[in-house]
Amino acid sequence: MIVVIGSINMDLVLRVPRMPLPGETLTGGAFRTIPGGKGANQAVACARLSGKVAGAQQVAMVGCVGDDAFGATLRAALVGDGIIDSHVTTLPGVASGIASILVDDNGQNSIVIAGGANDLLSPAHIDAAKELIEQADIVVLQLETPMDTVVHAIKLARSLGKTVVLNPAPAPAASLPQGVLELVDYLIPNEIEAAMLAGVSPEGADAKALAAALQKLGSDNVIITLGSKGVHAALYGGDFTFPAEVVQAVDTTAAGDTFIGGFVAGLASGMDEAEAIQQGQRAAAWSVTKPGAQTSIPHLHELF
Repeated sequence: MIVVIGSINMDLVLRVPRMPLPGETLTGGAFRTIPGGKGANQAVACARLSGKVAGAQQVAMVGCVGDDAFGATLRAALVGDGIIDSHVTTLPGVASGIASILVDDNGQNSIVIAGGANDLLSPAHIDAAKELIEQADIVVLQLETPMDTVVHAIKLARSLGKTVVLNPAPAPAASLPQGVLELVDYLIPNEIEAAMLAGVSPEGADAKALAAALQKLGSDNVIITLGSKGVHAALYGGDFTFPAEVVQAVDTTAAGDTFIGGFVAGLASGMDEAEAIQQGQRAAAWSVTKPGAQTSIPHLHELF
């Protein structure tokens, strides 16, 4: 089983010809509300890209939603993908998290998040899900929920002998708490997040050097996603570069989440690291040709 701990948002997506300048009002295009949030996106990607029997409920989500219409819709979307929602907590009197997303004609996006219920995911929620986490093979986390909760969950998962995957996004303003990376089996940042964690400027940063710096900070395996430049992986077996598939991007929202889901699902189904990375890349390339977050995440059969 894969347990994903993290954020659950409703994405408010607006197409724009280009990103607005400060103080400028632009006329946009189509507007949609689409289930999202890094945690939920990664859970959906794991579920859809798993090689296991459909409906076997091999993915579970731990997170919080509000007692509003968005919360009900977000839970229904998870359940619709066969995800176990027994530890998705509805918080009374709290708004669900939302992400306001502008997507331009080149498929690039700009995102502002209001955490809402996600900000109230606590260590107590993680402890309440201990029995569920005990059943997991892999535990996946991001940084759209409180840092103390993420750290608590990583420590619990590691104490239970689980494989821990951390997507350090959004990149923390300060460095991660000391010793956390030593508890992470796979650290999967993008190039900017990797540079911020390593304490260097993203401009002109070399992926191999960034990965080496992050390994020195404690993470055994570092997989840096580089968008159209592919993936650089610093693993136990050495350093490897995986070129990206060439596609025409429509919307890059959730491409990183889709990669992580494809990679984790691959590991969980018995693939080696290279095969799992390639599955993640194939899924991410497919996703950027479609609009939206969860609406763009493919099912396994669509990749072949």
